[in-house]
Amino acid sequence: MKGKTMRFSLAIAAITATAATKPFFSDLSPRLRRATAMSQPHSIPPNAPESPTTYPVPLSPPLPLLSKQVELARAMSASSRSGAFSLSRSHVVYEDEWLLAVNKPPGVYCESVLASAPPLVLGDAGDSGCTEAVPELHLANRLDRDTSGVMLITKSHKVASRLVKAFTEHKVRKTYIALCVGLAPKWETITIRSGHGRSKFGAWRVYAAPDVGRTLPGGSLVRDMETSFEVLSVNGQLKSKQPVKQGKDDENIVVVEEKSFIEDNGTKDVVLARAYPRSGRTHQIRLHCQYLGIPIRGDVKYEGVYEGEGQIYDYHTLHAESLSFEHPVTGVPLMFRAPLPAWVAECCPNEIPPAFSSNESHVR
Repeated sequence: MKGKTMRFSLAIAAITATAATKPFFSDLSPRLRRATAMSQPHSIPPNAPESPTTYPVPLSPPLPLLSKQVELARAMSASSRSGAFSLSRSHVVYEDEWLLAVNKPPGVYCESVLASAPPLVLGDAGDSGCTEAVPELHLANRLDRDTSGVMLITKSHKVASRLVKAFTEHKVRKTYIALCVGLAPKWETITIRSGHGRSKFGAWRVYAAPDVGRTLPGGSLVRDMETSFEVLSVNGQLKSKQPVKQGKDDENIVVVEEKSFIEDNGTKDVVLARAYPRSGRTHQIRLHCQYLGIPIRGDVKYEGVYEGEGQIYDYHTLHAESLSFEHPVTGVPLMFRAPLPAWVAECCPNEIPPAFSSNESHVR
């Protein structure tokens, strides 16, 4: 009997201790019960997803209504064109036993360029019906459907993995030429750093740099992106004849923290710019041009003009000008340059300065 009494006493003590630390909601009115419950601290797991009210806010505008219709028409046209595309020797910028660099035309999907590469790589052996095995061809870099320029194809899985590593470690330098329409910038060179990610509607948007690493509605993270720009010409007038030393302009750096407030006074200057992307995010240059108030001509997704001078633009005017890196097998420094498209000469009759001085890499 004594043992039972002791266990009963312990039970009473446990209930008393609980009562001292937790409110007895039954003793309170319904309103006070709700208020007391709301006042209790809630433990939040350290890796809990962000609530809808705390998701990062995109700083670039949503896609224009016109873009959906235009993009659908362009995609259908590109599918037809890509199906009939055949890579020829005229597209080749460089080739050795490990690499093939080609000049991709606008309005053609990268996958179609890769698919048409085997006959070119096999050459006469393929024409003669030789059963030689086709090399393991891989895309080392990708370009948007309507972007033209240097596209690199590797001929083995081993070389492909080495180039992937080089791209990841920012050991591959890239330059692009963009024809933009907007208010001529006051700067000649600038570097912009921001966040990058998909909004809840699936569109790529610019985010604030401090938001890098935060979770977006779809579960992905805001990634960092950085691009340097130099103005080559404005309304056909050349701005500089000297190659720019990338990374030397430390004074003109924009770290994005809020929406762009570029004044739009209706001026439509034609700006030819060169872009030096450090990261390789989807639509990176196009997004940064939009943020800087000089959207790329024909880029309807990102506020670029759709028509002008009595014509409708079929593509956006962005060209992958060059790739430079150390050869993944021989270690020799290489630079591949794709011939400039006709629209460059049309907007700037004078020869534009090179991207890098000649002693920085061996040009092929």
